[in-house]
Amino acid sequence: MFAYDPYTLLDQVPAFTVESDDIADGAPLPRAQYGADAGGEDRSPHLRWSGFPEGTKSFAVTCFDPDAPTGSGFWHWAVTNIPADVTELAAGAGAPAGSPGSEALPASALTLPNELRLAQFVGAGPPEGTGVHRYIFVVHAVDVPAFDLDPQSTPAVLGFNLHFHTLGRAVLAATGAFGAV
Repeated sequence: MFAYDPYTLLDQVPAFTVESDDIADGAPLPRAQYGADAGGEDRSPHLRWSGFPEGTKSFAVTCFDPDAPTGSGFWHWAVTNIPADVTELAAGAGAPAGSPGSEALPASALTLPNELRLAQFVGAGPPEGTGVHRYIFVVHAVDVPAFDLDPQSTPAVLGFNLHFHTLGRAVLAATGAFGAV
């Protein structure tokens, strides 16, 4: 079967490093990174990055499931306008504004609504019978300090803007499946 990788369709940019204390590239997601409806905690993972290109003025962090049975994938998280001096997000930074953990995002950060129209991280919840899904966490090094986006913009609108302003990408892809937690 065709394994869709959205980042191969974009202009190639230099890679840099992203690591996590919570998730590992190619490994199954822990319970905390699953959605509450799937037995998890909707907790965004810890992320730390380094080696990004010179000239980086800000970062964006996204999480996308290209294997969702939608024909267009599923955006779990999209945050932009992270200052260039921030190179780590604590676990839970994707919490809804005003709840514990949300203060881990810098004040300038803009969390866009995900597919559920919630401005927060929403964990994995693959439907039964849809196989193993990939959860692609990407840190984008950006050549502008901030995007002037409507706070109700979709992650796809952010992606369009990133196309023209990404200097480098760090990718970490974990997996998940129905009933795994």
